Amino acid sequence: MSTLLEIKSSVLRQVQVCPSFRRRTEEEPASGSADPPEPTAGAWKPGDGVEFFAQMRLILKKGEGRQGLPCPEVLLRSSSPAPAEPVDPSRGLRTLSQEEVDMLYEEALYTVLHRAGTMGPDQVDDEEALLSYLQQVFGTGPEEHATAVERVKKAKAPTYALKVSVMRAKNLLAKDPNGFSDPYCMLGILPASGAVREPSPHKEQRFSFRKGSKRGGPLPAKCIQVTEVKSSTLNPVWKEHFLFEIEDVGTDQLHLDIWDHDDDVSLVEACRKLNEVIGLKGVSRYFKQIVKSARANGTAGPTEDHTDDFLGCLNIPVRRDTNMSQRGRSGFLSYLLLLNRLLQFEHRAEEPNSSSWRGELSGPAATVLCLHGAQSNLSALQLAVLHWQVSSRHHQTRTLDYGYLLGLLEDLQAHWEEAGSLPQEQEEGLADSFSAFSEFGLQLLRQLRDYFPATNSTAVYRLELLLKCLGKLQLFQPSFEICPFETELNMDVAAALKRGNREWFDKLLNTQSPREQPGPQRLAGLIKLADTIYEDLQSCYGIYASLFHSIIKVDFFTLTFRQLERLVAEEAWVLTEELSPKMTLEVALGLFELYLTLADIQRFWSSIPGRDSRSLALAGIHAPFLPAVKLWLQVLRDQTKWRLQGAVDVDTLEPMDASSKHSSSAATASLCFSHIQELWACLAWPDPAQAQTLGTQLSQDLCEAALFYTELLRKKVDAQPGAAGEAVSEPLCVVLNDVELLRKAAGQALRGLAWPEGAAGLEGTLPRPLLSCTQALDEDLQREARTVTAHLTSKMVGDVRKYVQHVSLSPDSIQNDEAVAPLLKYLDEKLALLNASLVKENLNRVLEALWELLLQAILQALGANRDVSADFYGRFHFTLEALVNFFHAEGQGLPLESLRDGSYKRLEEELRLHQCSTRECIEQYYLDKLKQRSMEHNRFGRLSVRCHYEAAEQRLAVEVLHAADLLPLDANGLSDPFVIVELGPPHLFPLVRSQRTQVKSRTLHPVYDELFYFSVPAEACRRRGACVLFTVMDHDWLSTNDFAGEAALGLGSVGGVARPQVGGSARASQPVTLHLRRPRAQVRSALRMLEGRPNKEAQEFVKRLRELEKYMEADP
Repeated sequence: MSTLLEIKSSVLRQVQVCPSFRRRTEEEPASGSADPPEPTAGAWKPGDGVEFFAQMRLILKKGEGRQGLPCPEVLLRSSSPAPAEPVDPSRGLRTLSQEEVDMLYEEALYTVLHRAGTMGPDQVDDEEALLSYLQQVFGTGPEEHATAVERVKKAKAPTYALKVSVMRAKNLLAKDPNGFSDPYCMLGILPASGAVREPSPHKEQRFSFRKGSKRGGPLPAKCIQVTEVKSSTLNPVWKEHFLFEIEDVGTDQLHLDIWDHDDDVSLVEACRKLNEVIGLKGVSRYFKQIVKSARANGTAGPTEDHTDDFLGCLNIPVRRDTNMSQRGRSGFLSYLLLLNRLLQFEHRAEEPNSSSWRGELSGPAATVLCLHGAQSNLSALQLAVLHWQVSSRHHQTRTLDYGYLLGLLEDLQAHWEEAGSLPQEQEEGLADSFSAFSEFGLQLLRQLRDYFPATNSTAVYRLELLLKCLGKLQLFQPSFEICPFETELNMDVAAALKRGNREWFDKLLNTQSPREQPGPQRLAGLIKLADTIYEDLQSCYGIYASLFHSIIKVDFFTLTFRQLERLVAEEAWVLTEELSPKMTLEVALGLFELYLTLADIQRFWSSIPGRDSRSLALAGIHAPFLPAVKLWLQVLRDQTKWRLQGAVDVDTLEPMDASSKHSSSAATASLCFSHIQELWACLAWPDPAQAQTLGTQLSQDLCEAALFYTELLRKKVDAQPGAAGEAVSEPLCVVLNDVELLRKAAGQALRGLAWPEGAAGLEGTLPRPLLSCTQALDEDLQREARTVTAHLTSKMVGDVRKYVQHVSLSPDSIQNDEAVAPLLKYLDEKLALLNASLVKENLNRVLEALWELLLQAILQALGANRDVSADFYGRFHFTLEALVNFFHAEGQGLPLESLRDGSYKRLEEELRLHQCSTRECIEQYYLDKLKQRSMEHNRFGRLSVRCHYEAAEQRLAVEVLHAADLLPLDANGLSDPFVIVELGPPHLFPLVRSQRTQVKSRTLHPVYDELFYFSVPAEACRRRGACVLFTVMDHDWLSTNDFAGEAALGLGSVGGVARPQVGGSARASQPVTLHLRRPRAQVRSALRMLEGRPNKEAQEFVKRLRELEKYMEADP
């Protein structure tokens, strides 16, 4: 065998699945050139399809960003510096007079000149550097500075005090039998000078521990101080604070011992007795005795191990000899004014990034403030209050970083929880600062969109910190005796936001759609206003809402949405009432676009879980827009046809590019339909009844436009001259691909036009009118595709017949594969061209059409050749199987089920019959009758019979019982039926003649009950094809009888044929109902085979059947 037997279509094996037709492109193809520019506002003209769909693209592009809920990552598009916040110098601390400035300068110099103690690692210990820094801060000249320094040096020097805090002890010795101790601390100042301190008339006498002193005198109780007793513990915690006045900060020492309290004498009594001791010698002896008792059971040097955990710091009391102190200014107020002065000076040096300054003070400034705070004996709470008051006021004059202010509030909160109270005057000052800052913050929130735009990540972070600051202020409200807020802060924030929303909306309205303008002009502005509101609501939900809710418990999104939605709804209602009597095409387009945005606003609310749009002011807004929508849909229908007409006019019926197989007009049509579907989805008309009317009309318009486009394509391709001798036309292939692309695009668009059907509609199913429309259009386009396919394959008919004839005329001397090789080579070449030009679906259509063409050509070749050898039919059988393998192409081509169906079965049957003997053909004729099944059981009626074989008599009993629903073949609407009963095939029953029943006049339901016997052997009844044939005829007196129908019953299933019946009457078998029918093609094919046979048996059989066919009429 030649290798041509295994020829497969290499082209078919390379066919890949066609990519989805919905490859969205941003640019719409047109005439192979750039898309026309998008029209400016108001440039759209009715009748211009390009401009109309360009405007539609703009509307759709606007809605692309409105799918789903917004993400913060999408909204935050900029990290540039935040907009500058408003500042007002009048909101800071009041400006000092020159006299007050001079006094503050002296206060600062006094602080530096009389500093004591050791400076920290980050502080400045150089006195000249500190004085020089203060000279810069106050802008003092050299002479003025020198004069002020001398004046301060001459002032009275301050007295000093040591502030001691006893915190805790660890791992003390156990002095009690229970394994614990009852420790307490006794502490006092031991002067290192050689003289006893004399009490001054202005202060109490001090106590001093000076060993060996022989002088004595009364000792005041303040000189020695003790802590509380901590019972039964070795790790006591005291956290007690004491103050001791000292004279010499360089030599005086703090002395502290830890005692175990063992007797019943209270500490107060012990201290009284101690202070009653006369003379320092007695005191020393008493102290030594106590120490000896406390350390009785200890080892050497244990005391030193337990003194490391005690802390002390050097402080200067508030008694100062400066002008400010002489005039009654407290250290608190002095610190406030000094801090404000330093803050202004330090901030001025940070000019480039002043809004992000976090209050970082230089070393000299921090040193001066630390010294002044310590010398003024200001507590940590007072320092925190002062820094907040000054910084918050300064922020309102020159913007600071909100993170710095938040840190000050957190520090203030921590110290407030420890101390919990301030003098009334200082608390009032703090409350005033809270009120001023909250008022300033509320003003900023009113202009939220200006100072904290949602697209700026830096500004949003500043807003977050501002809200945290306001939230901290709210935490202080229950702690103030004098409340700084008249109402809850979150209520003030909500009121400020509402007021800001209204002011922002009014500003937009006056700018974009002032009420003084005519209606059409206001409409364009209102569209922009609605778009701006939608974008703002996205920002509210995606950015602002979470901040306000999590920090200060304000539902900002709901508050803003309700307010803005109501305001824009009011404007829309008023404008639609004004424009309804003046409806024009331009107005309809504007109202349609406005409604889409309003519907998006509604859907935005509904997309949030737990929100119901029925309570909105926009709930019924669709009603006044209905006339505009109807008019716009009419314009859409006309503009779609104009657009398709223009696209086909410039179409060259060539593929757009190497990656596509359709032309530019098909891409334009599919894009138009896609836009229509997307626009319907955006429209989402809420009223079901109105939506059904609009959707039905739109779907019909879309179907009309699709068929209009195919008609334009047909005219276009008919007008093109065809190339001579061209078997595969490229324009036809492109048109076929265009039709297929259109079918998919239109079907997808129609399925996307579904509308809500209310409670009766099933989820996921198309409404019935839309489903019918979709199915009808698909059938029309499938029919159009088959028409183009037939036109394409008709150019190959001549070549196919020529190569099939070559197979039939090939001599018997050549091999079958050599005879069929030219046909397969021709098909391979043409299919290579078709595969390069057609998409997968159309290639399958062409393959199916070409397959049918080949089968018909072979059938014609068989019909043209009679009385030929069996090898002739064997060659065509080989050709048929080779073509099946070729078109199947190992699963890449047509499926075997479709290849072996239809005309293939008929051809295969004829080839098989041509290879059969005459008697085998006759048997096949009867087998085909037995295989027939009536497609419509009641069309020709029914016949009830009963058959059985009587083995004893060797005869077949056939009983015709009755018939029903026969065809009316007479003019009176009735028939005169009778039944002919015969056995077949004739060569199995050569001696058996046919029998017939009586004629039943004027009835369609005759009852016969006639029994017929046929003397035949059982072996003949078991043969292949043996059957009893019932033919129902209509008896006519003046003309030939009419054929009413026939039915066949295989004898192999008759009782008694396969094996004899045992017991009972043979006639007790059940009746059989046979459905009458007419002979079909597969039955007549065997008859045609016999007609070509010259032998006598075949001709006699055919002659007898022809006589019966004279009585047959066409199916009524």
